[in-house]
Amino acid sequence: MHEDGNGGGHRGQPGASTAGADQEFLALERELTVFLRRARANQGEMARAVHPDLESAAYGLLVRLEEHGRQRATDLAAYIGVGKATMSRQLRALEDLGLVAREPDPADGRAWLVHLTEEGRTRVQSVRVARRARYVEKLSHWDRAEVAELARLLNQLNRGMEK
Repeated sequence: MHEDGNGGGHRGQPGASTAGADQEFLALERELTVFLRRARANQGEMARAVHPDLESAAYGLLVRLEEHGRQRATDLAAYIGVGKATMSRQLRALEDLGLVAREPDPADGRAWLVHLTEEGRTRVQSVRVARRARYVEKLSHWDRAEVAELARLLNQLNRGMEK
């Protein structure tokens, strides 16, 4: 076993590669490309299920608010990876749809906290339940340990992409 604990190769060493490692990363690139294309299409479906006029990019924002509660727009922009102007436009659209509301931040009177409205929470939760049911159906032939391992690896990938 290689010292990184992953069984060999030149992982973590920029510029160092072997034909096998190149094939691994080519396969990874190909599979991630297909996965991301499908995820974008799925996100559009989920957004339309929340509200027919909802932009697909805003679905992740609603999920973030559901999972983490009230947040400043600047924190949401940083998490999603967009600028303040884009975030303001998205939040304004979500407010117009009745899915989010703003309130003054008690810690800083100049700032606002954004939160889901009851309507927004109800719609997001129903879509998430349907989404999880779809995952259960599509992965029903997988062993639960494989599903757990996929979740662990995706979490590891996501954490690595934050750096």
